[in-house]
Amino acid sequence: MIIEERASTHVYRQKRLFTKEELEARESLCVHEQPAYCNAACPLKLDTKAMVDAIAAGDFNKALALYEKITPFPHILSAGCEAPCEGKCKLCELGEGISVRELEAAAAAYGEPPKKRGLLRKKTKRCAVFGADLFSVFLAGELARKMYPVILYCSQTDEAELLSACAPWLSEASLNAALGDIARADIKFEFNADAAACFAANADRYDIVCAAYAAAEEIHPGLTVDEAVMVCREHRLVTGKTEGVLDAAFGAKKAAISVDRMVQNLDPANTRGEEGSVETRLYTSLEGVESSSRIEINDRESAISEAKRCIQCRCDECVKGCAYLQHYKKFPRMLTREIYNNVSIIMGDHMMNKPINACSLCGQCSVLCPNGYDMAEVCHMARQNMVFTGKMPLAPHEFALMDMVFSNGEAFLCRKQPGHDKCKYVFFPGCQATAIAPATVRAAYLDLCERLEGGVALMLGCCGAICNWAGRYEMYDETVKFLNDKLIELGSPTIIAGCPSCMKELKSHDCGNVTGIWTVLENIGLPEKAKRANKPMALHDSCGARGDADTQQSIRRIAETLGCRIQETEYSGDKSPCCGYGGLTQYTNRQVAKEMTQKCLERSELPYLSYCMACRDRFAREGRESMHLLELVYGSSADNCPDISAKRYNRLSLKNELLKEVWKEDIEEMDLGFEIGYTPAAEAMMDDRMILKSDVTRVIQSLRETGEAILDEESGLYVTRARLGNVTFWVKYRETETGYRVYSAYSHRMNILNR
Repeated sequence: MIIEERASTHVYRQKRLFTKEELEARESLCVHEQPAYCNAACPLKLDTKAMVDAIAAGDFNKALALYEKITPFPHILSAGCEAPCEGKCKLCELGEGISVRELEAAAAAYGEPPKKRGLLRKKTKRCAVFGADLFSVFLAGELARKMYPVILYCSQTDEAELLSACAPWLSEASLNAALGDIARADIKFEFNADAAACFAANADRYDIVCAAYAAAEEIHPGLTVDEAVMVCREHRLVTGKTEGVLDAAFGAKKAAISVDRMVQNLDPANTRGEEGSVETRLYTSLEGVESSSRIEINDRESAISEAKRCIQCRCDECVKGCAYLQHYKKFPRMLTREIYNNVSIIMGDHMMNKPINACSLCGQCSVLCPNGYDMAEVCHMARQNMVFTGKMPLAPHEFALMDMVFSNGEAFLCRKQPGHDKCKYVFFPGCQATAIAPATVRAAYLDLCERLEGGVALMLGCCGAICNWAGRYEMYDETVKFLNDKLIELGSPTIIAGCPSCMKELKSHDCGNVTGIWTVLENIGLPEKAKRANKPMALHDSCGARGDADTQQSIRRIAETLGCRIQETEYSGDKSPCCGYGGLTQYTNRQVAKEMTQKCLERSELPYLSYCMACRDRFAREGRESMHLLELVYGSSADNCPDISAKRYNRLSLKNELLKEVWKEDIEEMDLGFEIGYTPAAEAMMDDRMILKSDVTRVIQSLRETGEAILDEESGLYVTRARLGNVTFWVKYRETETGYRVYSAYSHRMNILNR
């Protein structure tokens, strides 16, 4: 069978992955970008987390620069800020939160203000501020930062008296530092000023006039609170009451924005964004975080120590457990947006194809995420969409799809137990079990036939998960129909699945009752030859069993009966990561698949016990002692890391062996008439490049028909080729007395035209 490759030049069909509303609904589930609890509590939008992190690193200059983004006068604000952020600190749930206010003061005290910016062009509109309170001071500073020429009218005699009157809590050192801030702010002052008289005499000189509430009452007697913000003359602003230091700074910032908009003849009430403190939806786990007490801050080192207590709140639950998200360094919201653009908008190179195909589709993220964000669903839908529109190339999945065709074709077997016209059960071990542990599959089937009443049929094949993972929906529908028709021929028996992923997939086919072999073994008991394993082992839960508590517990009970001392790892049960086989990751991105396997193995140094043959194989390939539960149950051993050709050989050999042993059918073995040998380097190369020995055999057969080959004079080897399906294979060989010896092989998706 040849799976058609998309044409290199064609017209794409269009099918949108999500509507805009659906996309936004999905993105809203990810709270990674939500502000930290302390950040959200600050009406001035201080990036508290970043400031504390800078102090923890000893970078007080950076901390001060971050603090100065929210206020022109850091020494005034830090000395009197009410710090609502402290009460929202996540550490308060364990004990004492971070001393944010003292860290702000430390940033102001130990950080050096940036050098004064070079000559910047002042704006032409002039501003006047009337008042002698903190609001007036902060507003003058905010307007000066916006490059407005500004003058502050107040009743005091100088800056020191003004600050002493409106900020009496300032220490002598803080007062002197605050005076330095004011000196750098480029504000002019008119001291000993009577608000009403000065307004009457000077208002016409300014484009914008601002006044504190007390000064506004002097200017406009009888002003009500409802009139706290109003325009009293064209382009003249009166702003009202504030209470507290933080409120004064916040009110000044809002007033400065209003001034800026009015100068541009814009409505000051429109398009202001989200002002003030906000509610955050951030989720931060405190698992593993120990409570600690505040450290008294009296110097730089103590400030650094206190800042290091901060846990830098963020939501990365999915990223912590997922090697895929760690590899691409993107959280689900960002990844979903890029996948959406790749699928629905981009018409040229699709740069996100590899990330789309690298997801194992295991669903771990949906369990770890507090809001159930399912990145696997997004990637699976994207694959289906791109297959439908012709944007998904066949190359990443072709080998796996052809392997499935082999399993459900040449290696497929569907037979009733001898002596039974109708079988109550059918054993479906799964393609990976037959490829990796044929002896175990044979032992399991013979045991079920012996101990189950009503007859046990056997079906060797693939459940269809491979084409489902690849997004090949048409091929998947054909596979489901093929399997269901075979089950109907057997009398619709109860399926005994040997693989949790197969069980999950077959249940979705709506083909009748499906159970796991582990459940059956618990009911009928373990066979007498079951192997005892009296040693500690780390149990890896298959991602196919995610959400299946019955299977997970059944596996543990059987393991305990076998004497295994099970170690539960950090991510077990529903939180278990994928081994790297699921979703066809090992075919599309080997590096990500390897990182997934290593992510599984980093949880324990013990030997691993699994109940999925793909997991068992992946762990063994990384050098870890690995065993499948059925190997213990039946006292058999799986092959040691069989290559891709050996896996196909195992499937076909098992089929032929059972046909001879159980159904007494003679199998005619084909004689090629020649032998093909392989160097160890060639076998390793072929396994790495996913070139089967059967592919090489067909190339040699083509050679014998055409006689076409060229001599590589440098190596003394002959090179021949043949086009098989969508791929051209090249083989380097030397003739022997009995046939051929292969030294290397390679392939690529090119077509060579003979002229």
